[in-house]
Amino acid sequence: MRLPDLADLELTYTGVGATRWRATPAGYHAAEHRARLGSGQERFDRAAAALMTWQMHETAGVRIEATGPVAPGVESLGQLRLGPLVVPVPCRVVWTVQDTGRVGFGYGTLPGHPASGEESFVVELDGDDVVLTVRAFSRGARWYSRLGAPVARATQAVFMRRYAGALRRLSAA
Repeated sequence: MRLPDLADLELTYTGVGATRWRATPAGYHAAEHRARLGSGQERFDRAAAALMTWQMHETAGVRIEATGPVAPGVESLGQLRLGPLVVPVPCRVVWTVQDTGRVGFGYGTLPGHPASGEESFVVELDGDDVVLTVRAFSRGARWYSRLGAPVARATQAVFMRRYAGALRRLSAA
């Protein structure tokens, strides 16, 4: 699988954009992780910049190639290493938000991804606290991810925490 090949692919799920509204389409498993990253406007600005340039993913251990910085329509091809296995995770950014005190995006799965669904990452300034919320809905798209659904969900939870830890480190002064 190559990054240029993703442009012609269709998303593999229904409910495009639903993570933005905290909705979960029927038949999908929902997951959410919320973590405080620190405090202050500078921390927020650093976290937002790291999020929107794919640095959070890279620091969390997901090798990412993307067609550009985060924006609607941008494709990304991540690689998860699970021991000797390399699992491709092709996605497309389906929405972004860049408001005062709130920055983030959601991306959806493309054919070849082990799951079908959407995941979002939003950094908010809540009072003086900088908070990351990772939200997802998914279900297995491949035989091994359907068969190993409990393992896939546990892996997703691990990565949600890894994303938060990575963004915490990247946004520190």
